[in-house]
This record gives sequence, C-alpha cells and structure tokens, in this order.
Amino acid sequence: MIELNDLRKTYDGRRYVLDGVSVLFGERTTTGIIGANGAGKTTLFNCICGLEKPTSGRISPDRRLHTIGYLPTELYFYPRIKANEHLLFCLKAQKKSVSTETINKWAELLELPLMQYAEEYSTGMKKKLALLTLLLADYPVYLLDEPFNGLDLASNLLLKQIISRLQQADKTIILTSHILPTLTDVCDEIHYLANGVFARKYALDEFQYIEKDMVAFTMQAKIDALEQLL
Repeated sequence: MIELNDLRKTYDGRRYVLDGVSVLFGERTTTGIIGANGAGKTTLFNCICGLEKPTSGRISPDRRLHTIGYLPTELYFYPRIKANEHLLFCLKAQKKSVSTETINKWAELLELPLMQYAEEYSTGMKKKLALLTLLLADYPVYLLDEPFNGLDLASNLLLKQIISRLQQADKTIILTSHILPTLTDVCDEIHYLANGVFARKYALDEFQYIEKDMVAFTMQAKIDALEQLL
C-alpha cells in the first residue's frame, strides 16, 4: 500500500506540477495512470521513490529505491559497459544474488545479447534490459513509467505476460502509458491525472468510459478546431 496525502510539487515556487494529490494505491493491485504530456506523471513517480522531494504533503510508508523497482521513461547506461556487467553491477548495488543460469535464461527470453555494450542497444532492447534489472532484483513494488514505449508487438505481448506473472506473485504495480489498451488489459483500476490532481478514478467495470471522458476532458476543443481545418 502507498498513500499520498495532499502531495504538492513546484519547481519555480509558483506553478504546481502536483497540486494536492491524494490517493491510495492498494497493496497487490495494478494501477494505471493516464494524463497528457506534462501532467506530472513522471514527477509523481520521482517523488514516490525518493528521487525528488515533494514541496509539501506526505507519502507513506516512506519508501526509497531499495524497496521500489522504478523503470523511468528516460533510460541511462554507463558508456562502455556490457549488458551483463550492467546487470551484475545493479544486483550488487541492491545486495542481490542471482545465478548466471537464471540471468542467461531471462536474456534468452528477452532476446538480449549480454556481451554487447548496453549503449549500443536499440530503444526497445534498452527498455527490456532496464526491466530485466528490476525483475532480477525482485521488488515488492514496481513503478513503470511508459513501459510499453519503444517495444515491438511481440515484446509488448511478452511484457503483458510478465505483468500478469507479477500480479500472481502479489506485487504492487503502478504504471503509465499513452496507449490506453495497454492499461485496460492489465490494470485493476486507472486514475486520470489532470491539473496536478487525480481528476477521476476508474474501476474495472468503468474502463469503457475512459476514452469518452478523455475527449470531454481534453480533446473536444481540438476536435472542433480540426473540423474547421479539414
């Protein structure tokens, strides 16, 4: 369980990126977060895992990176480090031990050449390598920021299966995506982040209304303008 109480975050002292976010992410649930670019999804994740300090508000329990597996949108790998070296380095930092056989089986499944430099990987391969780092460390909570971006169709389907296995293992998962079906396929609930707050929560039986609401919330003015142009 992760509870946010009146969470606020500003970078300039004036405009709040997060403006009083209050929400309870249930334990052993998979929660999706949708919102426009710049809505504050990444800032929210950074605050939850301790990479950024909120301007005000409370996050409980007070978690940090050693208890949360965080997959950011922007990935970084040290130059001239091979994929297997990256995995071993991250596992050592988390004081985790995984057999070489297990690592190789995962690499085969994800089609990752471990002896290749990570910085030479394609976008999709980098995403899978970063995800593998989290899976090997076996966290109780996973924050996945746009995990489906950059993946081909087969990898997207595999990622859904991985999330399903994490759900069966009673992991808490919070993820964002610009591709609505990727969320409705795997989530127990979905929250809409707008104007610095969660404007609405959708239960599983309400997913059918999300797209219509998105048009009402953000797209109607643009659709009206488009009709004048085309």
